[in-house]
Amino acid sequence: MSNLNILQWLLMILLSAGMFWLSPKAVKVNDFFKGSKNEQQPGFWILTSSLVISWLFAKSITNAADLGHAFGFVGGLAYAAYYVSFLVAGGIIYQLRTIGGFESIHHFLRGKFGQKAVVLFTLLIAFRLFNEVWSNSMVIGSYFGESGSWPYYLAILLFTGLTLLYTMKGGMRSSLLTDLIQMLLFAVLLVVILGYIFPKTEGGILTLTKTGTWSLDQGLNLLLVAFLQCLSYPFHDPVMTDRGFIAEPKSTLKAFIWAGVIGAACIVLFSYVGIFGKVNDLGKPVVPAVAGLFGLGMTLVINLIMITSAASTIDSTFTSSTKLIHLDLLQSRKLSIQAGRLTMFLVAVAGTLPVFLNPEILSATTISGTMVLGLAPVFVLWKVKVPVASFFLAIGAGILSGLALVFGWIPQHLWLSQGKYADLLTANIYGSIAVFAGYLLPLIWHKTNE
Repeated sequence: MSNLNILQWLLMILLSAGMFWLSPKAVKVNDFFKGSKNEQQPGFWILTSSLVISWLFAKSITNAADLGHAFGFVGGLAYAAYYVSFLVAGGIIYQLRTIGGFESIHHFLRGKFGQKAVVLFTLLIAFRLFNEVWSNSMVIGSYFGESGSWPYYLAILLFTGLTLLYTMKGGMRSSLLTDLIQMLLFAVLLVVILGYIFPKTEGGILTLTKTGTWSLDQGLNLLLVAFLQCLSYPFHDPVMTDRGFIAEPKSTLKAFIWAGVIGAACIVLFSYVGIFGKVNDLGKPVVPAVAGLFGLGMTLVINLIMITSAASTIDSTFTSSTKLIHLDLLQSRKLSIQAGRLTMFLVAVAGTLPVFLNPEILSATTISGTMVLGLAPVFVLWKVKVPVASFFLAIGAGILSGLALVFGWIPQHLWLSQGKYADLLTANIYGSIAVFAGYLLPLIWHKTNE
């Protein structure tokens, strides 16, 4: 085993041990399930940092770099466009709380569409939560060995297990506190990485920003997809929406706005790692290639930033899964911290199993984002009184759109663009039309037959 490998293993273990030591032990159920501190709501900066770092996944910053490598600045900007989700979700959740008086997403759905809608919605977001575990842990594994090798699998299992330990200690409160620490660490590491890259590029950031072509087949397809999915994508992410209901509404809205701005900036900045690789004709995977160009120090910094971002997302996934099952779905009257810890363990096991099936990391975002297009009319038009059937028709149309994308059911002559992601953009445009039509048709039918 090389010195680099030894240092990487030590970094992962020491960072996880530090998070365990810093995590408060939850003794009250509200601290464990809702992130309070002795019944006091989380403050603005803790909430903002938690929102940002929980979306700066290891897979998302890897995707940002890969897209920068493929399409230049346009690629990084396309992925950053997903962070408009914070503005959409923040505004709508604020209205749900202040106008509708709802205490959670499930409270809203149960009141408007009934328990069956809640069950279907829970299945959709459970799929998302499982995605977050395997897709982020796979990124970590790739830094320790080739896909399918024993160091690769060992790193995934050890990393997931260590993250689970400190999350089980404090639950949501632990997740929020470590998110703040991880966000600060991420910011420092990002500055260090850019400090390597910009001075080594003639013309600096301006040269890197000018790379790429502003055309549909060179990244704009994905940019348009991101804008379309922002109307639905955030609402199937319980890590985000849970944080929309744990602090005072105005402070929460402010946190969501700032999180969107900061998160998008971080994604664009990290995409410069991939753009640098493109300009210097470095191969794939581009992040390790860039790190290797600058030596051991840069490699360790990259490794640490990946571990930090992945851990923050996975610990949030564990806590959101526990809240989802015990508070939102089962509506348990007698909450038990031990039961919550057991749920986290089961989610960790179930979420790790797909690793052994070698799925595509980017598909965790694009395909699941297409399948939940039906959530857009449900939340964007939340004030509109519609029959219960509207929910199921909209969700069904979204799932069908996702399946059409996966199995290639849309003939190429019906595609609305060309190049990479043309099929994705086409499925999302047709799908968006279908879900809004499905949502409103029962209302139109009802009114015409009154």
